[in-house]
Amino acid sequence: MLNHLIVPRTALAPALWGTTYLVTSTLLPADSPLLAGVLRALPAGMLLLLVTRTLPHGSWWWRSLVLGALNIGVFFPLLFVAAYHLPGGVAATLGAVQPLIVQTIAVRLVGERLRPSALIAGVVGLGGVALLVLQARAALDPVGIAAALGGTCSMAFGIVLSKRWATTIPPLVSTAWQLVWGGLLIVPVLLLVEGLPEQLTLTNIAGFAYLGIIGGAIAYALWFAGLRRLPTVTTAFLGFLSPLVATLLGWLVLAQQFTVGQAIGAALVLGALVSVTVRRRRPEETARPWGG
Repeated sequence: MLNHLIVPRTALAPALWGTTYLVTSTLLPADSPLLAGVLRALPAGMLLLLVTRTLPHGSWWWRSLVLGALNIGVFFPLLFVAAYHLPGGVAATLGAVQPLIVQTIAVRLVGERLRPSALIAGVVGLGGVALLVLQARAALDPVGIAAALGGTCSMAFGIVLSKRWATTIPPLVSTAWQLVWGGLLIVPVLLLVEGLPEQLTLTNIAGFAYLGIIGGAIAYALWFAGLRRLPTVTTAFLGFLSPLVATLLGWLVLAQQFTVGQAIGAALVLGALVSVTVRRRRPEETARPWGG
């Protein structure tokens, strides 16, 4: 059986990311997604650097930059482009193909066996997410679709390479530098495309503080630590928790409608998660170490 603590600890990260929509819609200024991306990543990374006080060494200078770009610097802007061009349900559904992409990449890069049962679970989970968040009149925009799929592929490669490049470098150090690199990569995009707001209220500051500390430093530290110990496919499936939590919070806090179809979708998502995470690991599923 997979470690009974590492799975729920890692699952807490996408669950916390699922609160982003609620925080964004109730606490943050309107039309500032790139600012939210920078303030979610860069202050969190700087905070972790103050705690760890460790510089990358050797190949980890460029590896941390690559991972920071894939997991944050490229992923965040593409995610926000998709959010502007697509209804949230379409963007979330396209993002839910990530476990299927990760399984394909992991076969080549980390030697994890492609399991038919996991592929089936990925399709079931994708259908569950669609039932949770996809609206019947959802519009399809080519730019939005390309951005959503590009962001999904970016994070999929980030997940697999994080596993492949796992070394003795402490997870907090790796997390800190990925957040810093990722945040710095978004800054010029923010200045060129969106600009800085004229003022921020205390409510806005509280929202950004939550995203930076809870959704940034804590969530990413849990996520990257889990990536080292769990199969890449397992961590990819845990990402299904984000749209599930977002939908449930919309129902509980924002009084949004929760239909029978959404309940079925939630059950499918949970079923897919359980089928992948609650099982015995087989020796051939353990990733080959590669780093240094």
